[in-house]
Amino acid sequence: MSTFTLYPAIDVRHGRIVRLAQGDYAQETRYGDDPLALARAYAEQGARWLHLVDLDAARAGGYTLLELVRGIVETTGLRVQTGGGVRSRDDVQRILDAGASRVVVGSLAVREAEMVAGWIGEFGPGRITVALDTRQDREGIWRLPVHGWTETAAGTLQEMARRYAGQGLVHLLCTDITRDGMMTGPNLALYRLLAGEVPGLALQASGGVRDLADVVAARAQGCAGIVLGRSLLEGRLQLPEALAACGGEPG
Repeated sequence: MSTFTLYPAIDVRHGRIVRLAQGDYAQETRYGDDPLALARAYAEQGARWLHLVDLDAARAGGYTLLELVRGIVETTGLRVQTGGGVRSRDDVQRILDAGASRVVVGSLAVREAEMVAGWIGEFGPGRITVALDTRQDREGIWRLPVHGWTETAAGTLQEMARRYAGQGLVHLLCTDITRDGMMTGPNLALYRLLAGEVPGLALQASGGVRDLADVVAARAQGCAGIVLGRSLLEGRLQLPEALAACGGEPG
């Protein structure tokens, strides 16, 4: 693969930079009160993209970070991929109008796949990132939990990924729920499976990244990029080092 994109992640709740363990709002760790300053720091370290998540909207709907997106785009030069609580076409339009390069659609992409496929056609395949959060059931099948990961949608991860690939999707972000925020390493077997199932998609790994070795390993499994959260926030991974090792080319 000629390019590999690193996405430093900033998750925002009540205006603060936080990380959740396995998506649990009761297991929150705070890392600061100035998301824009952190975005600037990542840009100064060489980042070209930023993965921004509105945790308040992810819970209640109604994306709230439009002003932050504008500030990041105008002052840092970063390209922003962002989501959380995207429920409608209007949400997508407002986020793009604020300057985001891509809108991340999660639960709605599972529950309303036909509608989201329509957005891919309308806004362009490069402007929508479908995020599929997944967890294995007792039979080892990769399922798609929704509604705060409390309910499971029909179908499997592979079926949904193939469906979107057939509808023109370019960017697929996949998170193993059990690894999210846990610093236990990314699920390389999962990404190897997906890369084989939908080789035409630019696959973004997310969840569990600890260090540079994990980043390099995800690339080796066929991923086109990786989202970096706690590992950067806690200094276990240095962004310039990762960019140098992986090329850090724009996606």
